[in-house]
Amino acid sequence: MLPRYRTALTIAAYHYFRIFASFTEAFETETPGGLGDFSQAVGVGFNEGYRYVDWLLTVPLLLVELVAVLALTRKAQSRLLWMLVPASILMIVFGYPGEISSDMATRTIWGILSTIPFLFILYVLFVELTKSLAVQPVQVRRTLSNLRWLLLLSWGVYPIAYLLPSFARVEEGHAGEKAPAASRR
Repeated sequence: MLPRYRTALTIAAYHYFRIFASFTEAFETETPGGLGDFSQAVGVGFNEGYRYVDWLLTVPLLLVELVAVLALTRKAQSRLLWMLVPASILMIVFGYPGEISSDMATRTIWGILSTIPFLFILYVLFVELTKSLAVQPVQVRRTLSNLRWLLLLSWGVYPIAYLLPSFARVEEGHAGEKAPAASRR
């Protein structure tokens, strides 16, 4: 590995080890090998902060990489990055308070706020990827065109995953139980 990548790799490895350690502390299973059903460990919560810190690093870097493959001028790349990187940071920062909240109203408000930059990012990337098709080599155009749709489909998972716990809490509420607030560190 080149020395210039060691620091980034070390930071990434640290985050993923902390995420894994937090998960293994917060969830438990009776099945050997961890292949069974998991349940929340009593008095221990999964630290969502590790994931969000990781995203603050990786999502802007992903956007930089996506812009780099568009074969745009330096000026156009710079313009895009000045739009996309702050939007990605806002998306993540706005999502975190809702993620850690057990209150549906708080979760919904922060979820909507984080969705605004999320949709902006998807729109800009889809439009820019479409525009860049004309300047791409012929053998790359189809792949890049498919990448637009893959981007929409894969990123579309995030708002669904963000909302799923809200639906679970609503179902628990309908059963006459109050949804338990997960403990956080």
